[in-house]
Amino acid sequence: MEAYETYQTPLSSRYASKEMAHLFSPANRFYTWRKLWLSLATAERELGLPVSEEAIEQMKANLHLTPEQFEIAAVEEKKRRHDVMAHVHTFGIAAPAAAGIIHLGATSCYVTDNADLIFLRTGLTLVLKSLATVISRLSAFAAQYRDLPTLGFTHYQPAQLTTVGKRATLWIQELLWDLRNIKRARDDIGFRGVKGTTGTQASFLALFDGDHEKVETLDKLVTKLSGFEYAYPVTSQTYSRKIDIDVLAPLASLGATAHKIATDLRLLANLKEVEEPFESTQIGSSAMAYKRNPMRCERVCSLSRHLMVLHQNALMTASVQWFERTLDESANRRITLPEAFLTADIVLSTLQNISEGLVVYPMVIARRVSQELPFMATENVIMAIVKKGGDRQEAHEKIRVLSHEAAHQVKQLGLQNDLIERIRGDAYFDPIKGQLDELLDPKSFVGRAPEQVDSFLKEWVEPALADEELRTAVGTSGKVELNV
Repeated sequence: MEAYETYQTPLSSRYASKEMAHLFSPANRFYTWRKLWLSLATAERELGLPVSEEAIEQMKANLHLTPEQFEIAAVEEKKRRHDVMAHVHTFGIAAPAAAGIIHLGATSCYVTDNADLIFLRTGLTLVLKSLATVISRLSAFAAQYRDLPTLGFTHYQPAQLTTVGKRATLWIQELLWDLRNIKRARDDIGFRGVKGTTGTQASFLALFDGDHEKVETLDKLVTKLSGFEYAYPVTSQTYSRKIDIDVLAPLASLGATAHKIATDLRLLANLKEVEEPFESTQIGSSAMAYKRNPMRCERVCSLSRHLMVLHQNALMTASVQWFERTLDESANRRITLPEAFLTADIVLSTLQNISEGLVVYPMVIARRVSQELPFMATENVIMAIVKKGGDRQEAHEKIRVLSHEAAHQVKQLGLQNDLIERIRGDAYFDPIKGQLDELLDPKSFVGRAPEQVDSFLKEWVEPALADEELRTAVGTSGKVELNV
């Protein structure tokens, strides 16, 4: 089958992982349709309908389409203007003993909707595995820099200190919520089953001569054969398009998380504190040779915005499904659903590549801390003077005057912050000059940030990644190399 992958895979999935690209390829779509027809025929035979063993065996032997069968289906679809019936005809040519019973009692949505539910569930599984890997990589980064003091920002203005590792835990926590929400959406997905043209199962009731029990059993058998624990109890011609909302919502939320992470890194790159990987031969700008543009993070932001807005399509589509079904959702969903998963996949692979090669510049970080820390340390200086017998109000006034002088040096003259030098040069502060280095140690300003990193990784990240499915995915995931 791999020999036909180029023929079968749409161009839009070019940069997605091989697994995700294949999931939404024509090859897998029509293979899944054939598996669904086989499951239906198998269950119908088990319940006494005239389906021969030869028909079943021929269907099993022809689940994968050849290039010639793709051509036949294309010709038939052009003639019949109906994709499902074109493939019913093509499958019948490949499995002639089954030609008369393929799609027996079913409507088109038996294959299209049930296949979509299979794709949604499988796609979410692939996303979960990639997401777990990103969380693992960022967690290693957080642990490595758990206690490296860095300037915090609120309103993008200098604030109190935090640590590089603590900042990373803020990203990871949101990714953990995405992991939870995506897993919940995946585990909630059911099967449409065999419900007939308007969801009443009338065609199957006719096939089984009014035997309601056999119709119910047929639904359960096909659901089990297709790998689902349950089928939705009631449907119209389609499964409710609200399911698409439930699936795309956590993917859109993941897009918001990814955009926030990538934006933070773009801002840090401007500050020259943390950078995404930059290859030795990479060119940042065609004109400005010195540029090191954060193009990977920019790509994450670009694709994440697309991922976030796709959810709107699902909301609008579900809201205008007239009665038992309208067809104005079909073309939209054929674009929206694959794009959501392919986009999420590329966003995660790019984030993994970024997280595996983040470059931290401690000296730059320390320089920026040193520029702001003197102002932050003034309260500590005042308290130290008071402990030595000084007057709090007098010390406050001294610090206020010196701080304004230092601020003038920084803002008006473009010089370095010399507040500490001014304090050292003022005899008033002689009693505590021996303590100044201790009072200005950046690590004394980060609070419990290092301990928060430790406990967060131990109590939240490790349990989340302890799931066997995710642990295996993280353990077998190699480094991601981006060629574009």
